[in-house]
Amino acid sequence: MSDAFRHITVLLDEAVDGLNLQPDGIYVDGTFGRGGHSRHILACLGPKGRLIGIDRDPQAVAVAEQLAAEDPRFQIVHGPFSGLAQYIEDLGLSGQIDGVLLDLGVSSPQLDDAERGFSFLRDGPLDMRMDNSRGETAAEWLARAEADDIAWVLKTFGEEKFSRPIARKIKEHIAAGEPMTRTSHLAGLIEQMTPKHKREQGKHPATRSFQAIRIFINSELEEIERALSGGLEVLKPGGRLSVISFHSLEDRLVKRFMRRQSQGEPIPHGLPLTEDQLKQTRRLKTVGKALKPSDLEVSDNTRARSSVLRVGEKL
Repeated sequence: MSDAFRHITVLLDEAVDGLNLQPDGIYVDGTFGRGGHSRHILACLGPKGRLIGIDRDPQAVAVAEQLAAEDPRFQIVHGPFSGLAQYIEDLGLSGQIDGVLLDLGVSSPQLDDAERGFSFLRDGPLDMRMDNSRGETAAEWLARAEADDIAWVLKTFGEEKFSRPIARKIKEHIAAGEPMTRTSHLAGLIEQMTPKHKREQGKHPATRSFQAIRIFINSELEEIERALSGGLEVLKPGGRLSVISFHSLEDRLVKRFMRRQSQGEPIPHGLPLTEDQLKQTRRLKTVGKALKPSDLEVSDNTRARSSVLRVGEKL
């Protein structure tokens, strides 16, 4: 892998330890990325252990295919991790999985490669697709979307305070014959529309808007919900679900999912049920407390600063 696009794996030991690895177990890395977690898992597995990787990024899949050629215990599936349950069912392994790891968000190589269009710090085509072999680019969406729709996305997925003026300015530029096709153009426009005295210290003004557009283009929150449900579905009793999130919207989804599955189905007040009946609706128990990276890890990788690890075990 090129040093220019090297990925620093966040919460590596903690996330893998959360899986409670068994040497002969079967595991799923639902977000292969550049293989940091996968290689660590494989190093802990015995000769009969097995690991299935999933990724929708063609560049990540190319790296994974090299690993598969080197290690027969590993195989890669090209697709979104929302299809996790179907992939495992197709392999005849549903209900037999010992652990699922999900490292949410965007990998460092995706952010650092200007051609992918994720970065507001590097000029490149305004793409933002996790799988850049299919689907609508960010530029194409901005060109066809109404200002109100753009503002809604910026506010909902980025919690952007200046969503409306930013959206209006985007459409004004496009209407004036200035297509929004480059990351630097969009980042500069957002910076222009963000009052200096209202900017967050240490954060680029375009951070929230770029996050919002990326989440929308890739349907990330819907993908996460399906991946969490699918991960729990394929686990066998005692199997672990280990999830790293990178911003509040992701972590909120993970936290609510684990709480809901550990508390069971909501029961109408006053309905006479025994404790055993209530337990039957609980599918998961949380393991330990939510973990955050150490100060040392954050100093080595500032992108780790907002990450949170949550672990659950299937009942």
